[in-house]
Amino acid sequence: MMLLDTSGLLCLHFSTEPLHTQALANYQEAKTRLTHSYIIAEYVALANARRFSRSSVLNFVVDLLGSPDIETVWVDEALHRAAVELLIVRQDKTYSLCDAVSFVLMHQRKVTKALTTDKHFEQEGFVRLLQPPNISDRAIVMLRKIMSMYY
Repeated sequence: MMLLDTSGLLCLHFSTEPLHTQALANYQEAKTRLTHSYIIAEYVALANARRFSRSSVLNFVVDLLGSPDIETVWVDEALHRAAVELLIVRQDKTYSLCDAVSFVLMHQRKVTKALTTDKHFEQEGFVRLLQPPNISDRAIVMLRKIMSMYY
């Protein structure tokens, strides 16, 4: 089983993303796939911030939610609270609440791999399937700013 994280969904959906081909190959190799409602919410927000077509993003989400190949977990109070507890324990990390929900869920389901570019998954002991190009974080931020001026 593989967790579909926000950055992985973005790479999977948009062929213009540098890791699209790698994301597609990893997606197709997985026998089972898992995501959760916070990832979907974060995906819509990220795609909007990156100025991708809203209709394309929402159609992708509808397809994702209707896919028999993807299990979507709807975050309930217990899972949310467990994630907050993880954030409290890991205050030395910069995990988001969405990350923490993913980590708790992955531990519960014994999932080891995530379709993600997020280094936090490796920090928590999981396998990050998408390795971004070896350039500095600062360079990535600068490239995104430049790209947002044109898209």
